[in-house]
Amino acid sequence: METTKQHVLITGATSGIGLELAKLFAKDLYNLVIVARSQEELDKTATVLNSSYGTHVTTIAKDLFLPESANELYEEIKDKNIRIDILVNNAGHGHYGLFVDSDLQKDLDIIQLNISSVVVLTKLYLKEMVSRAEGKILNVSSVASKSPGPWNSVYHATKSFVQSFTEAIRYEVKDKGVTITALLPGATDTDFFNKADMEASKGIQDKSKLSDPADVAKDGYEALMAGKDMVISGIGNKLHVAMAAVTSDEKTAEKMGKKQEPVTPSNRAL
Repeated sequence: METTKQHVLITGATSGIGLELAKLFAKDLYNLVIVARSQEELDKTATVLNSSYGTHVTTIAKDLFLPESANELYEEIKDKNIRIDILVNNAGHGHYGLFVDSDLQKDLDIIQLNISSVVVLTKLYLKEMVSRAEGKILNVSSVASKSPGPWNSVYHATKSFVQSFTEAIRYEVKDKGVTITALLPGATDTDFFNKADMEASKGIQDKSKLSDPADVAKDGYEALMAGKDMVISGIGNKLHVAMAAVTSDEKTAEKMGKKQEPVTPSNRAL
């Protein structure tokens, strides 16, 4: 296969689903622009991708928790004369605990990363794509977008935004030559739960039930390339979303609350 010479921008690309997506694009010889907070981790990832697939990798260290970072990222890529043909908004974060007890700044940081940075990057690159009448955007949503999430309320709410936003703008540009796809993973075997201080959650104690990030990435990649509007990764997650659609929000919140509550001696076997 000849190189496409197209560039893919992937946020949160040094681990988990983002890394697996980077591998899939690299395998198909796309040039990559990968973004994360740690330059050291970016350099390691770039070395692996380049040595394994021979693709060109540009690394940019940016903390998308900061309000100015998404615009800075766009300008930096523009200064490098790189045209982004595919945008993958993958970076995301959660924070475990009751909302009444959570740190307000952490809540706002999650909103900044999961919503504001996605909106900024999507806005800036969608304008370019529409003007060229071609391009693709993959927004990593979540099955969390389909239900309230006690113990992880802000995260679930941000993913509801991402899902609704993605579906709406897809309709707006449906005749403009641009593909916009939402990927909805469920609980996946990544570092997300550790970063979210979620290791005590009852719902993730059985690690064998967590999805493989490589499988999730493959589902998202194939859906994007096929021009689909969305893909729910995994049969169990499809069932979860189907059940949530026919269950009241009150009942769904109750079920999710019990699933995500901290493990205690009294509920460990429940």
